[in-house]
Amino acid sequence: MRSLPFRTRLALATGAAAALTVILASVIAYLIVADNLRTQVDDGLRGQLSGLLLQGDHHAGHDHGNDIPSLPRELFGTSNFAQFVTPNGAVTLNTNETGKLPVTEVTRSIARGTQGTRIDTETVRGIHLRVLTAPIRSGLAVQIAQPLTQSDATLARLSLYFVLIAGCGTIGAAFLGAFIARGALIPVRRLTRAAEEVTATRDLRRRIEVGRNDELGRLAMSFNTMLSALEQSIVAQRQLVADASHELRTPLTSLRTNLEVLAESDPIDQTTRSQLIADLVGQFEEMTALVGDVVELARDQERPVETEEIRLDHLVAGAVGRVARHHPSVVFQPRLHETTVVGAAQRIDRAVNNLLDNAARWSPEGGTIDVLVENGSVTVRDHGPGFAQEDLPHIFDRFYRSPVARGMPGSGLGLAIVRQVAETHGGSVVAENAEDGGARLQLSLPMSPDLQ
Repeated sequence: MRSLPFRTRLALATGAAAALTVILASVIAYLIVADNLRTQVDDGLRGQLSGLLLQGDHHAGHDHGNDIPSLPRELFGTSNFAQFVTPNGAVTLNTNETGKLPVTEVTRSIARGTQGTRIDTETVRGIHLRVLTAPIRSGLAVQIAQPLTQSDATLARLSLYFVLIAGCGTIGAAFLGAFIARGALIPVRRLTRAAEEVTATRDLRRRIEVGRNDELGRLAMSFNTMLSALEQSIVAQRQLVADASHELRTPLTSLRTNLEVLAESDPIDQTTRSQLIADLVGQFEEMTALVGDVVELARDQERPVETEEIRLDHLVAGAVGRVARHHPSVVFQPRLHETTVVGAAQRIDRAVNNLLDNAARWSPEGGTIDVLVENGSVTVRDHGPGFAQEDLPHIFDRFYRSPVARGMPGSGLGLAIVRQVAETHGGSVVAENAEDGGARLQLSLPMSPDLQ
């Protein structure tokens, strides 16, 4: 079944459901009609019994003991089967029919008066009968039977009609199922064609027209959203590669020049040689940092895979110690209040380190840097020149460097990494100028639910 196309399976399921409904309705209708016909026959037998009892009371003065009443045949109406039964099972026919109705222990019990009126279905000499057995006085019971020939003929014709109806309904249901499956799968086929076109052309700008609000409409909207996300991701990746290639040209050119100077056949003095080697080491370190930053940003919108509860104050304390060793000319003044956040410790540590390193590089010699940790956020404030107003909208852009910063070491990726870490953790980062000078950056992260 699973090997069949989905359209075929849907058509079969729809057709089967409709066919089952038609068949079930036919069976229920047949049972209702059969019950009504049987009820009509039973009501006729009860009417005959009432007339018999009434006439029996009229002749009661002429009957003696257990004598069988002599009643005219007309009292039995259309019944061709009628007889009286005594407690010992003796049968006296009161009609001219030669066939006898079956006498059982139940029949004798009714004649003795220990059981009440009963209606059963019997077959006598191939004739299908409804038999009413009732006590008419102490020691005597009467049995009246009504043939079911007409009812059986009606049910036989009705069975044929219902079989034809069920058959036609099943065939119609099959065509209806195929029609419904064809119509219902039009949006799915459109979605399939769009996916195939995107796969073949690599054009992520392709979108599906959404004109409905049902499940298939939501599927189309989800597909469009996925394409938009993929398009943005590809554009971002391509831009990152282009920007990284541009940024790598300068250090690579410088490295090549220095290596060519070292490779010259003419001897150079030791001082120049040492200076060239120092430049090469510095350029390699700069390239290593740049490549590390590019790899970090290449994760784009990746969510942290392994998250945990992190004591943010402890993490910042460790980062302050490391950055202070690399920038001994500035003084850090941390105020670290206990706070716990949820995230990937390594990536948050990288973001905090970038914030501190950025503040240290822009602080004057002997300047102070205020570090505040509270309520799931890290605020770093330096006392440097602050941000130019035209630079503020671009502080967290990749490879953005203000005119003043272009002569300083760095790749322009540090604060971009901070923003990415904040966004992938569901947090935020804000840059602004402090009122009395300097820059202030605040990284906010989601706190542990138990501590909010």
